[in-house]
Amino acid sequence: MKILSAVFGILAILLSDMMCAVVAYNYCDMLWGIKYACYSAPANTAFLLVIPYSVGIAVCVVLAIVFKRKANQQS
Repeated sequence: MKILSAVFGILAILLSDMMCAVVAYNYCDMLWGIKYACYSAPANTAFLLVIPYSVGIAVCVVLAIVFKRKANQQS
């Protein structure tokens, strides 16, 4: 159970890093598009990508805590 706890903890960290990279890329792309290509969507729409990533991070953190508690109860 300790291994699963560590795996989900690391997965939560990786998902948060990926979320930052994806949102930053899309935000910069939106700003460039607004300035030069006349996109109609505001740059704030890039932040809508945070929602699925935050749900995944929350699930990973909850699973890591559950597995950590089960590991502590077994030992």
